Amino acid sequence: MNSPSKLPISHDSFIPLRSERIAALNIRVEHFEHRDTGAIHYHFATDNPENVFLVALRTVPEDSRGVAHILEHTALCGSERYPVRDPFFMMLRRSLNTFMNAFTSSDWTAYPFASQNRKDFRNLLDVYLDAVFFSKLDPLDFAQEGHRVEFTEPSDTNSDLVYKGVVYNEMKGAMSSVPSRLWQTLCHHLFPTSTYHYNSGGEPENIPELSYEQLQEFYQSHYHPSNATFMTFGDIPAAEHQAVFHDQALQRFPRLEKRIVVNPEQRYSEPKRVVEEYAFDEEGSSEGHTHIVMGWLLGESTELKDLLEAQLLSSVLMENSASPLQQALETTELGTAPSPLCGLEDSLRELVFCCGIEGSNPEHEEDLEKLVLGVIEDIAKNGIPQEQLEAVLHQLELHQREISGDGMPFGLNLILQALGPATHYADPIPSMDLEPVIAQLREQIQDPEYIRRLAQKLLLKNPHRLTLVMTPDGTLSQKKREEEQQRLADMKASLDDSEKTAIVNQAEALLKRQAQEDDPEILPKVTLQDVPGTLPKLSYDEVTLGNLPFTLYEQGTNGLVYQQLSCAIPDLSSAELALLPHLTGMAAELGLGAADYLATQHRQSSSVGSISLFTSMRGSIEDEQVAQASLVLSSKALARKSHDQAALMRDTLLDVRFDELPRIRELVAQQRARREQSITGQGHSLAMLAACAGMSPLAMLHHELSGMQGIAALRQLDDSLADANKLETFANGLQQLNGKLRDASWEALIVAEPGRTASLAQEAAEAWKTLPTHSGAPLRLPMLRESRRECWVANSQVSFCAKAYATVPSGHADAAALTVLSGYLRNGFLHRAIREQGGAYGGGASHDASIAAFRFYSYRDPRIEGTLSDFDDSIEWMASGDHNASGLEEAILGVISTIDKPGSPAGEAKQDFHNRRFGRNHDQRMAFRQRILEVTLDDLKRVAAEYLVPENASIAVVTGSASRDESASYLESLGMSFKEL
Repeated sequence: MNSPSKLPISHDSFIPLRSERIAALNIRVEHFEHRDTGAIHYHFATDNPENVFLVALRTVPEDSRGVAHILEHTALCGSERYPVRDPFFMMLRRSLNTFMNAFTSSDWTAYPFASQNRKDFRNLLDVYLDAVFFSKLDPLDFAQEGHRVEFTEPSDTNSDLVYKGVVYNEMKGAMSSVPSRLWQTLCHHLFPTSTYHYNSGGEPENIPELSYEQLQEFYQSHYHPSNATFMTFGDIPAAEHQAVFHDQALQRFPRLEKRIVVNPEQRYSEPKRVVEEYAFDEEGSSEGHTHIVMGWLLGESTELKDLLEAQLLSSVLMENSASPLQQALETTELGTAPSPLCGLEDSLRELVFCCGIEGSNPEHEEDLEKLVLGVIEDIAKNGIPQEQLEAVLHQLELHQREISGDGMPFGLNLILQALGPATHYADPIPSMDLEPVIAQLREQIQDPEYIRRLAQKLLLKNPHRLTLVMTPDGTLSQKKREEEQQRLADMKASLDDSEKTAIVNQAEALLKRQAQEDDPEILPKVTLQDVPGTLPKLSYDEVTLGNLPFTLYEQGTNGLVYQQLSCAIPDLSSAELALLPHLTGMAAELGLGAADYLATQHRQSSSVGSISLFTSMRGSIEDEQVAQASLVLSSKALARKSHDQAALMRDTLLDVRFDELPRIRELVAQQRARREQSITGQGHSLAMLAACAGMSPLAMLHHELSGMQGIAALRQLDDSLADANKLETFANGLQQLNGKLRDASWEALIVAEPGRTASLAQEAAEAWKTLPTHSGAPLRLPMLRESRRECWVANSQVSFCAKAYATVPSGHADAAALTVLSGYLRNGFLHRAIREQGGAYGGGASHDASIAAFRFYSYRDPRIEGTLSDFDDSIEWMASGDHNASGLEEAILGVISTIDKPGSPAGEAKQDFHNRRFGRNHDQRMAFRQRILEVTLDDLKRVAAEYLVPENASIAVVTGSASRDESASYLESLGMSFKEL
């Protein structure tokens, strides 16, 4: 629980306000205010050497022109002390950061970074402070990052006009995602008067309305210390941070009296219904593609009582498939799957609860309302069994205790958790220490009326409810394109000669600015001399109990236990391999033994934080044609639940039932919906999987199971399972595959607090003593090395391009140079050509030694032909360009920072265990790291010439039907085959 202590030590320019220790997180939260400006500073003091910084500004747009989002981009394009064109991306290359980014949320913009190196941290802090508070905001950067018009032939005023801009193209891609469009439309109607009515990222049709002067005005009014919240985490003292904040930025500002706030929404007097359309660009009928979503506006997210009560009720209704509302949405015939918007959204000032279905038709609106309200009314009348309420609180407690950090730094996760309340001038500390509140809730749920009253108050008697019906429109994209073309045609018709000349001149000036070579030494940097000499080496114990080998890691897990059971995947037929992702996805979603899936979901919720079955596959470090594959059952639990955890894992391996045919049918439909929705967010990854599919047998398997080919196969499977006989055959195949996989030689991994692992192993060994101990022939895949060229058409307004080349595995001497080459090409050529000049949201290159492939890629790209040409041009630049040692050092630093990036305590242990199982032990990883440090410019030129031969390239493009049609002749000239989902 919270433990107040004496006031913290501060810099003279800051007023210390309080200090509270949160034992559950092993941190001390210190709160300060800057004397002159009123800027707030929260410091999360801990002994963690990965220090994190974030400065956030309240940004409250009043339209959908994307001003906050475009400003986030443009602010990072040069500042007073660092007047280079691209300091953010230049610092990415001159740093050992473990995280660097910038975010635009609905009501705040934040600039975070993290580093384990103190010199690097200070360098980044100087650059970030100057970028945020003293940005140059060059008009050409606004044109590049935000929007501009150019002639399709930049110097020919007789050619057509076209919109360009990084954010413009980013949002065209983002808003072609159906879940994004759903959420934005829901907020537009649920918040008729507040900032959430608008799209803070910007609507593509509104972004061109934003003027440079409006951008400047927004910067002046919002990017001020009086509107800023500073947050830091780590072992650097708060006073040390504050000295830099004050000296580098804050001392130059007077206090701003304007208080930027998000006003509470004006509440509905009665529920509303809205019907709108979304762009449906797929081939075939739009029948059965309607989304129906219900949304409620609840209480304040900054009021801890409101927040926890909403979380409790949301979890009771929708935490898992056994929760009453989730079960109703999964099993109803009104739609094919629950909506992607289901659940509680707590990032806005006021909470939003959503639920609904997809794969429906408009006439089901009333029936869906009756279904949802009927479930809620049943809870309001009959309540929920006590053990289910206890299970919900168990999940809240576990997630409170877990030390994350495998995706983004643990400290940044904590900071983002606190940022919401701080943004709205509320106290963030109570929301970070839930133990006292959980204890209070545990007392309140003893009253059977408590959850009933919540259902009544928050939902049934809440008139601020919206039912949104989003229907598919196969002509909407074409209409929007025609409207845009008409706007541009009208604009061109209204231009006089001087205005046309100004557009040509701006394009020339921007191209010249993009080509200019800034002096990188203006920016601070770390060098190879700052790189640590070695990677941390984790200690572990190995012991065999009965017939089961255990590996034990003692890590600071804050009271959680992580357990895994793994085995080598045996040799499987192609049909069995096709079933593998379905089996792993369903294993923790079906019943166990005599218990059906509903009872099993309740059991999981009360005993573990998560349980999942997955595969881990890599190519051999010596031969990419040899695949190494493991099957892993993984779970995490509170230490007091370890016995239940072990028993659940045993039963999940041995007693999964495949006779729940309706459930299996539902799971396939849900998986299809998730995979289809992932395309616009992961299109670059899917394009790379397709381009690399011929590089190795494992690369082909990834494409067939996880790539576009896998999505296409999933759609066919889902359609086929409407036939009861085929559904039964599918279930029988899963059961047979499960029997083959579980009859293997298993080994165990346990990660827990020091002093706990030995007793946990004894406990687990008793639970797992009935596991099989057989071993058969390992997985063998046919050798493969071929070129492939595919264009996949998806529901997208932007493109994702990829080219791939066959290379070598990580054990080969050239693997290190190829890895550095990817960063060198990205830094020196691709970023400028694809993002700045081409307008894509992102682009670059990478080397995947596991499948021995070098990949080029672009993300949310308005081009196809130009981008594929840029990939080739980067190879020519490598062969003939003028290269220098500083660029090489930057590329090496980028690779080293990725290799050295820390994870969570449990994550690092699990990674070490599996690395060693795949032949990547500490010595091997250190040897590869050393080879990275020794790469030369000559090495880069040599491997580029040897492996990146353009005529040998495999190519893949994921795009929409309109872009496919526009580029059809070009793609056909490349020998591309066209594929539909």
